[in-house]
Amino acid sequence: MRVIVLFDLPVTTKRDKKAYAAFRKFLIKDGYDMLQFSVYSRIAQNHDDARKHVERIKKNLPPKGSVRVLQVTEKQYNSMQIMVGTRTATEDFLTPADFLEL
Repeated sequence: MRVIVLFDLPVTTKRDKKAYAAFRKFLIKDGYDMLQFSVYSRIAQNHDDARKHVERIKKNLPPKGSVRVLQVTEKQYNSMQIMVGTRTATEDFLTPADFLEL
């Protein structure tokens, strides 16, 4: 299963920029990979694991902006169509089975 985080955060003031950077760093530290600017994804082993990561996001939300979380199965994620561009290096390198072995 995948947890996908989509966000649109203001970066007009120094405080906004710090909040944006802190949220982005949190996502990376928590195992998310960037799919596109402001769209991050991570593999979760099951629904309980996904819920745990959603709770972590709630605890690290920036004060302003828009943050959305989408949980999809691996089958749904793999049915995503890339219209322009290519898969990210991480998507090509790691599979869900790789995470289960860790």
